Amino acid sequence: MAITWKTDPAHSEIQFKVRHLMVTNVTGYFKKFDLVVETDTDDFNTAKKIEFTADIDSIETNNEQRDTHLKSDDFFNAEKFKQLKFVSKDYKASRDEATLNGDLTIRDITKPIKLNVEYGGTVVDSYGQTKAGFTVTGKINRKDYNLMWDAVTEAGQVVASNEIRIVCEIQLVKQA
Repeated sequence: MAITWKTDPAHSEIQFKVRHLMVTNVTGYFKKFDLVVETDTDDFNTAKKIEFTADIDSIETNNEQRDTHLKSDDFFNAEKFKQLKFVSKDYKASRDEATLNGDLTIRDITKPIKLNVEYGGTVVDSYGQTKAGFTVTGKINRKDYNLMWDAVTEAGQVVASNEIRIVCEIQLVKQA
């Protein structure tokens, strides 16, 4: 019988980082997301299903004008494409590190990606809930997903890089 784990949203963060003018990083995150993991045992080496969704309209970069632009058709088109989605294909663990392969869908484009997973451990909290922690990192090229907006300054500097770094801190709660 499969064991189901779900995100503890109060203790999880889904971030992305983009180089701005190629000298600094701008960090953004999704405020609304969901992650469900199914395992055969409490050992995550038996993970057989990992599905993640994030609501595009919940994107936040601490700049309202930029957030509105990211939700527009220049980028995510939140009106037409409500969520991004990741579905696992393969989870290979070795000690406290793993590789997670799956399909990422942004807009109407699905591409395979590889994510690095660092297992932080499993504990029982003061409420008797079993929780597990992970750090997930990876990279994608935004243009692979038709996030095509580009701009160059008058001096010739690229405004936003094509490479997007993914940085997630995930806490899962074992479901009864």
